[in-house]
Formats: sequence, structure tokens, C-alpha cells
Amino acid sequence: METTEMLLSIFALGGLNEIGKNMYVIQYGDDIVVIDCGGKFPDESLLGIDLILPDISYLKKNRDKIRGLIVTHGHEDHIGGIPYLLKEINMPIYATNFTLGLIQLKLEEHRLLRDTELVTVHADSSLRLGEIEVTFFKVSHSIPDCMGIVFHTPEGNVVHTSDFKFDLTPANHQYADIHKMARIGEEGVLVLLSESTNAERKGLTPSEQMVGEAMKEAFMKATGKIFVSTFASNVNRVQQVVNASIHSNRKLALVGRSMINVVSVALERGYLTVPEGMLIEAKEIDALPPDKVTVLCTGSQGEPMAALGRLASGTFRGLSIYPGDTVIMAASPIPGNEKDVSRIIDNLFQLGAHVIYGTGSTTGMHVSGHGYQEDLKLMLTLMKPTYFIPIHGEYRMLHHHQLLAESVGVEVGHTFIVKNGDVVDIQGAIARQTRSVPAGDSYVDGSSVGETGSAVLRDRKQLSQDGMLIIIITLDKSNHKIITGPDIITRGFIYVRHSEDLLKVLNKLVKSVLDDLSEAGISDWKEMKQAISKDVGQYVFKHLKMKPVLLPVIIEV
Repeated sequence: METTEMLLSIFALGGLNEIGKNMYVIQYGDDIVVIDCGGKFPDESLLGIDLILPDISYLKKNRDKIRGLIVTHGHEDHIGGIPYLLKEINMPIYATNFTLGLIQLKLEEHRLLRDTELVTVHADSSLRLGEIEVTFFKVSHSIPDCMGIVFHTPEGNVVHTSDFKFDLTPANHQYADIHKMARIGEEGVLVLLSESTNAERKGLTPSEQMVGEAMKEAFMKATGKIFVSTFASNVNRVQQVVNASIHSNRKLALVGRSMINVVSVALERGYLTVPEGMLIEAKEIDALPPDKVTVLCTGSQGEPMAALGRLASGTFRGLSIYPGDTVIMAASPIPGNEKDVSRIIDNLFQLGAHVIYGTGSTTGMHVSGHGYQEDLKLMLTLMKPTYFIPIHGEYRMLHHHQLLAESVGVEVGHTFIVKNGDVVDIQGAIARQTRSVPAGDSYVDGSSVGETGSAVLRDRKQLSQDGMLIIIITLDKSNHKIITGPDIITRGFIYVRHSEDLLKVLNKLVKSVLDDLSEAGISDWKEMKQAISKDVGQYVFKHLKMKPVLLPVIIEV
């Protein structure tokens, strides 16, 4: 995005037309402020990929203009990519107390903490980042210390809501600052960026208080051990599990690395209250009566290697779920995880457990941290923006949010439903969307970042579907005649012992191809391999309707 004009530019590198890997950029002239840097977990189509990150090539190109990273809250889809960003571009990080605690865990793991400037902010903080002044306001969400952001620029004020809902009775007593939001709206909001996750759901989001009462009731009815699975970062829910365990006279064990880490941060920074002597180690569980133990674990999204997944499959060392135990799924599946969650629930029923699962409205064990339609309309009404950009959602969610905005007074044509990389430029209080910057996905694959591309993933998919066919030929270097082979090796393609006739046919076919090439005077390895791959591939597809990965190997001696 090369320009010398003093434009106010707003765009996303992640978080639009998707849920996850949130990253937004505010730029005024030569000053860039980045909002959030999240990660997104891959679906089953991305074989071998560990994490999906935003493409930061634009930020790398403009690293000298970056004034800092502001993090709205500590959920993985907002902080999961921070270590990978800092490995490429060192910048100060501004976040609230609890959010910085979670970020520090990640930076320690990646050995980046010593070289990173971390700045604590709160609702009354004010920052000067180049020509941009930044202030904050409290919002309610399913994690402590969540903040909305106001960017005061020479063009006007830009507001990013963060993830939010309007909970008038929050479990952690961190109340949304509705009065401050109204004042911000009165001062004038040029552009509002507001999350859209629940834009399709009518009404107001239920309060967290509902969960606490339902959980206490379930705990009092349970006769065996109680296993509760939820997001580790949902400290409000963790506190409700603690309270229900106190109410039913149970000890509490934490299982899963992320659960242990987040609870440690929450206790250390005063966001969680647990009576002394209540927490026990997992190895102490069997020494207590089953009706005196609560196990709080990770794995609510069906992750096979998380604690609940291993408990459901009976592979968790030293701890088991027995008939009569109760398992509470205190989180709703993220879109795309439904199949994995269903598989774990089936396994739990097979173990004889009493499983409480389903949406919050049916079980009372979960309410969303994201605002429903009336919450979103209230935010729009408080802010009264001139322009509106719905964010944090798939396209249909952004579309529904646009309709909500127009229903409460945002002028038709003043809403921008854009994709990652699409830039909304504002000059003279007029907004236009006419250009884009590079945006897309960057993959974490083991220890490599951004090196696994579409070609590799295509090969992995083909290997997973039709396997591999390796053809090894040894040729005489002087006359290019076959000395040994072709030797055909298969993996994931056919069962060799039952396919001897097919292998003989392929053997003859390869020899025929090489003879034809020899007669034509062709001895180039590349051409020989291409010819073998073409003829063998066509034959296999014609007779088996399969497309294995073909690897001809030619050895000259």
C-alpha cells in the first residue's frame, strides 16, 4: 500500500469471512497500529498443519511504521499468533493485566519474553502512538479484562468493540462501561468495527449468572466424580466450577497443561478465588471418595490429544472415567468442531458416564460470550457511527450485522462488508474501498512457519486418498539400457499380495515407455520421469479410478 497521502486506512489481515486468527490494522499516514494477532486451528482438510496464522507480509514490508500491537483480550483467536509475529517484527505490546499474563506464558515458551516490551493498560489509559491517540473502555466477555478501543485520528474516531456482550450481572463483576460508550458516541464515531459472531441470533445474550445456578444444581445431584470441560481461558466458568465444588464439598483437580497454566495466571493476578487446600494433584484423585472430587479439564472442542479426548478414549494415564461419573461440557462447539465433539460424547456414553451437553439454553451449562442481535443493536445505538465495518464473523454473519446496523440508523451504503486485505480508505470524512493489501493464511507446520504451501497440502491430500507408487529403475550409464527393475513399491495404494497381476502389467508398461524413449534417442532424466508418470498414471486411473502420487526413481550405474 504505497501512498504519500495522509489517509486513514482500515483493514483486516484476519477475522473477516471467518472466525479465528483475528488481526486488524489502523493506519494514519506513516503510523500503523495492529489490533490482536490470533491463531486458528486447522480443519481436517489441512493435513499435518498445527496452526493457521494471518499473512503478515504487508506488516513486514512496513515494519518501520508500526507503533505497536494492542491486544483486546486473551482468547487464542486473538493472541495465538503473537509469538510468530514477534519473531518477524519486534514491537511493543499493549494489553490489560490478565491478558498480558497469558501472553507472557506464550513468550516464555518461545523464549521471546526478555526481548519484548509489555505495557499494561486499563480502561482509563491513554496512549500516543504517532499521530494516533488511543483510549479504552470496558466490555463484558467470557474472559476477564476485555477492552474496546478508541483510535483518535485527525480524520475522526475509530472504535473497535473487541468481542463483547451486554451482561448486566457478570459473574466476575467486571461491568461494561455503558456510560463511557455513550459519551464516546456523543463525541462522534467516524467508523465502528464491531464483532458479528452471533448476529444471526435474536434477543439478548443470557447472563453468566444462569450458568452458576445450573452448575450448583448439577453438582448436588451427582454421585460419582464430576468432570467439567471448558475453555481454559474462561476464568468466569472456572470460578463457577470452584464455587459449585465448594457448595458440594468437593476437592478440585486441574487436568491439561493450558488449564493449569491459565489458572496459575488467574490466581497469581487475583482473577480467581480458590480456598486454600482445595486444589489437589491429579495423582491424589484415587485416594478420595468419587463424590468428593471435581476434575476440571481441557478438550471441550473435541481435540483428540486434549485431556477430555484422552479420558474418553481411555488413554489418560492414571485417571479414568467410570460408570456413574458425571461429565459436563461447559462450552459450545466452535463451528467446524461438531463432529469431533460428538465423537467424544459418544465415547463418554460408552464408558457409562452421565453426560450433560448441548447448547446453554438446554443445559444451562454455557452461555455465549458474544452479543446476540439486541446486544449488537445496543452497541450501534450507543456509538452512532457514520460508517460501519462488521468484523469477526463469516460472511452471512457480517451480512446480518449490516442489516441490524441499517435498522438502527446507519445510512444505507455506509457499511463495508469486506474480505481480509480489502482496505477502507477515509479522507475528508469520505470512506471508499478501492484497493487491497496482501492477505491470506500462513501455516505452522511443526517448526516451520509459512513454508508449507498449497502444492504440499495438495500432495498430502492425494497421498491420504490414493497413496503412493514408487517406480525404481537402474540404467546402464553408457547405453541407457535397463540393468535392474522396474521395482515397484506402493504405500497406501494397493495390497501388493492381492495385486500381482496389476504390478506385472505396470512393470511391462514402464519397460515399454523406456524402450520407446531409447529408440527416439531420449536420455534426459526429466523427460523419462515425465513419460513414466504420464503413462502409468493414465493406466491406473483408467482401470482403478485412482490417482496415487507417482515417484519414478532413475539410477544410473
